[in-house]
Amino acid sequence: MMTEIAVKKGQEYELEIESLAYGGKGISRINDFVIFVKNAIPGQKVRALVYRKRKGYAEARPLEIINESEHLVDAPCTHFLTCGGCKVQQLSYDEQIEQKKQQIENIFQRQAGINDFKLDAVVPSEQIFNYRNKMEFTFSNNRWVLPDEPEGVSRDFALGMHIPKRWDKILNIDECHLMPEIGTKILNETQKLAKELNLKPYDQKTHNGYLRYLQMRFGHFTNEILVNLVTSYENPDLLKPLIDGLIKEFPQISTVVNNINSRKADVAFGEYELHLHGKPCLEEKLGDLTFEISANSFFQTNSIMAEKLYQTALESAKLTGKEIVFDLYCGTGSISLFLAQKAKEVHGFEVIVSSVEDATRNAVRNGVGNAFFHVANLDNFFKFGVGKKYPKPDVIVVDPPRAGMHKFMTNYLPRFEAKKIIYISCNPTTQARDTEVLQQNGYKLKSLTMVDMFPHTPHVETVGIFEKK
Repeated sequence: MMTEIAVKKGQEYELEIESLAYGGKGISRINDFVIFVKNAIPGQKVRALVYRKRKGYAEARPLEIINESEHLVDAPCTHFLTCGGCKVQQLSYDEQIEQKKQQIENIFQRQAGINDFKLDAVVPSEQIFNYRNKMEFTFSNNRWVLPDEPEGVSRDFALGMHIPKRWDKILNIDECHLMPEIGTKILNETQKLAKELNLKPYDQKTHNGYLRYLQMRFGHFTNEILVNLVTSYENPDLLKPLIDGLIKEFPQISTVVNNINSRKADVAFGEYELHLHGKPCLEEKLGDLTFEISANSFFQTNSIMAEKLYQTALESAKLTGKEIVFDLYCGTGSISLFLAQKAKEVHGFEVIVSSVEDATRNAVRNGVGNAFFHVANLDNFFKFGVGKKYPKPDVIVVDPPRAGMHKFMTNYLPRFEAKKIIYISCNPTTQARDTEVLQQNGYKLKSLTMVDMFPHTPHVETVGIFEKK
């Protein structure tokens, strides 16, 4: 029988793909030794080359598919295997849901120590393509050259996505099936105009150049479009012909802003923002509520499923109208305003100032007088007794970033002694880690619902309901 030592870097093996790992790689085993296989799906048998060996596991890439999976479907995107944005476009959606369900259950059994853990409910996405309401593309003078391109081809302009694990190479994108179709048209027109106008993309090595990012937001229920062009310095006259060209071609663009990022940090977030066309913000509707969303504010990236996610949270809270609710990491206040419809009072806390401004404006816009929003870095906000300024919460909602809650916040949360904690997460790994802490401090996980907001990607949202023991 083969042992762990038998698996070696540089060797080829025939592997049966059993399931998907969280992150999208196929899982295979030689005896009990795990091998993660890129771009492989459950049900395939592949001949694969091991390119990395670590203690306890190896990584491989497929060289040949020996037997195909019954779950294989045609992937519509020509960039699919190179881009890295979608990991499993070639896997049927039913099987994607099944694999995500298994991943979450395995993570909670392993990390939170709940041996018999099972998901209580699964909510699939209503739309599996064209669902994203926000996309971000990078300008670069260092285009990734594909293997089938001729030698000496131009590589000094790209507008697209980072090649996985490469900070310095951008794959030029001319279509993306995750955003609305008009987004692809705006993307291509931006490329064309930038080249015609000889606008220089930013160089990550020399830090010269002008164009850094193209960000688009789409109002699914309002048909509004926000275009945010991020540049390395302020020069509206230089940008004006590009913007004029976009507006002429796409009059449905409702907002254009220019974020100025002169720093070396590779982020689509400027030190300041210029409003160049149309309305100051994009508007989107969820249920009976209307939200104003600025370029840099957080808002769930799938409007249709966000409505279902918030409805799940609202139903789970079982509010009677007498409760004080804290919404931690509240973003533009979308969850807060949903809950305020049934609560006595809601207090939202968020570190990004523009998000708090949006949230306050959204409360006024929707006539919600019992929701209040506060700028707060939750890594340490309650550390010095500042929490005494606010009423004691009966229900707490947390919706932290992918890294999960800061260790201080996780440990401090039980000190509020709220009867119920609703934990919305975009990362089941960090949610399971925080679940272990909450369960050690007087709370029990009563239910967990999976809401698939992001078909064809490894990402998923979960809503955990914790009750005080």
